[in-house]
Amino acid sequence: MGVYERILVPVEGTETDGPVLDHIAEVAAMCGAEVTLLRVAHYHTRDERAYELEDAEGDLERAAELLRSRGVTVHTLMVHGEPAEAILQQAAELKPDLIAMATHGHGWAKRMVLGSVADHVRHNSDVPLLLLKSRAAG
Repeated sequence: MGVYERILVPVEGTETDGPVLDHIAEVAAMCGAEVTLLRVAHYHTRDERAYELEDAEGDLERAAELLRSRGVTVHTLMVHGEPAEAILQQAAELKPDLIAMATHGHGWAKRMVLGSVADHVRHNSDVPLLLLKSRAAG
């Protein structure tokens, strides 16, 4: 049994997922941990819903395949709602040993105006949190 047995990894289907998936593939392999990939389908209108759900399913499958190809046991989960709250809810239900997520690397001014999913999770969860800055974030 390793340091981590269950790792929760929220994905969003953008280039920000790459660094966290690469890192977690190594961590999970070293610890023998299972990874749950979480994709939060976030939409505001019915028109957006169908597109977002299809997109979310594809995002999960691509991320899961990447980890499985590296020998990691992966579970996938799609939920609907506001990303930060959905991540916190799933963390409470799944009881992971670690949450690993990407950050966009926005500056402090933009975070003050727009908020940050990572900041919200960091301030409202007792689960250890690993944040990795996207290579694409300046």
